[in-house]
Amino acid sequence: MNRFNQKTVLITGGSSGIGLATAQAFAAEGARVVITGRDAASLEQARATLGSTALAVVNDAGSTTAAQALAASLSTEGVRLDAVFLNAGAAKFAPFADVDEALWDQIFNTNIKGPYFQLQALLPLLNHGASVVINGSINARIGMPNTSVYAASKAAVISLAKTLSAELLPRGVRVNVLSPGPVATPIYNKLGLDAAQLEATAAQIQSQIPLGRFGTPEEIAATVLHLSSPESAYIVGTEIIADGGMSQL
Repeated sequence: MNRFNQKTVLITGGSSGIGLATAQAFAAEGARVVITGRDAASLEQARATLGSTALAVVNDAGSTTAAQALAASLSTEGVRLDAVFLNAGAAKFAPFADVDEALWDQIFNTNIKGPYFQLQALLPLLNHGASVVINGSINARIGMPNTSVYAASKAAVISLAKTLSAELLPRGVRVNVLSPGPVATPIYNKLGLDAAQLEATAAQIQSQIPLGRFGTPEEIAATVLHLSSPESAYIVGTEIIADGGMSQL
């Protein structure tokens, strides 16, 4: 299929994991892809897998200054966007008693302030009928211990899909949230856990998934493409959950 021929899409946090899998899926369906990330080397390596028209922009997803700079850079390149996947995020878990302001700021800056002001900066570049998908998480719904800050940031993302959809509908822009459950991505190596804790946490999480396994980045990417395509035109301001039944059964 070539659902995205002559379309341009932006994926933040597109150098690995869900972001890269989504960028590759869009490219395979004919899209011109723009990806962002913080590490220039890994970003360029990812861009090389996406075809000659792909763009890669070094960008800090938690910075409002960087949000403005990204929009300005794309405008200079003459880019107009048909779909945006606000995927870049931060995940660090800590017991409530150990949470400090620095952790709070890091998580909220990257997961909610960054996407909010990035979308605001991109508004002039969005074509009529554009689709915006924000990466959420089932942690906003399941009350997992030690995830209070992360879960709260993702709950705010779910709210954004509703309020921003209502506000942007006159511009023909839809906003939805895709909330994955546990997915095998490099983000698990950034939780601040040592190897033994990480292995124990993964085993404990997997035991709660009715399908008995973690999801794959490609499975999440397929849902992003659906929400970004005309076939989902009647889905507005909602949350799609892809979690192997973890929060549903």
